[in-house]
Amino acid sequence: MTIKVKAIIGSTSSTSNNLKLVNFMKKRYANKLDITPVLINDVEMFSIDIENNPPAGATAFKADVKDSDVVLFAVPEYNYSIPGALKNAIDWLSRGGDYTIKDKPGFIVGSSMGVLGSVRAQIHLREILSNPALAPVLLPGNEVYIGAVHTKLNEAGELTDESTIAFLDTVVDNFIAFYDKHTK
Repeated sequence: MTIKVKAIIGSTSSTSNNLKLVNFMKKRYANKLDITPVLINDVEMFSIDIENNPPAGATAFKADVKDSDVVLFAVPEYNYSIPGALKNAIDWLSRGGDYTIKDKPGFIVGSSMGVLGSVRAQIHLREILSNPALAPVLLPGNEVYIGAVHTKLNEAGELTDESTIAFLDTVVDNFIAFYDKHTK
C-alpha cells in the first residue's frame, strides 16, 4: 500500500523549483508514496468577513489537502520567510473548526537558488504550523534544505545531484518509518 501524500506547493510561480522537486519525488518514490501536488494559485485571500462562507478556491484547497494520509510542504524562501500566498493558504487551513491537518503526519522540503535552501522559511513555517488549529505531526530531525537548486536540476526539471538524491532517499525512508510508527 502506498501512502497518499498531498504536497502543498508554496509558490505560485509557473517555473517553481519546489514544484519540480515534488514532481521528481512523485516519480522517484511512486512505489512508496502517492504524491499529488496541490497548488495554491486559486486560493482566495483569507478574510474573517468570508470565513463562514468560504469561496470556492479555498474550499477546494482544504478538501484536497484533507483527502490525504500525509501533508508535505514544499517551500521556497522569499525575503527570509515563506511566500505570502503560502501563509494565506495556511490561514485557510487553520480556520473553520475542521482541523484540516491537525495530527496529520507531515514533512517539509524546500529549495531555493540561495545557498541556504529555504532554511529561514522552514523555521518560520514550523513556527506557524505549531498553531493548535494546525498542528500536523512533523517528521523531526530530517530537514531538507536544497540550496543552489538551479544547479541541481536538469533541463527537464529533474534533480540530478547524486548527494542530494541520496539524502532525499534517506529522508523519505525515515518519513515512512515515522508514518508507520505514528499510525499504528
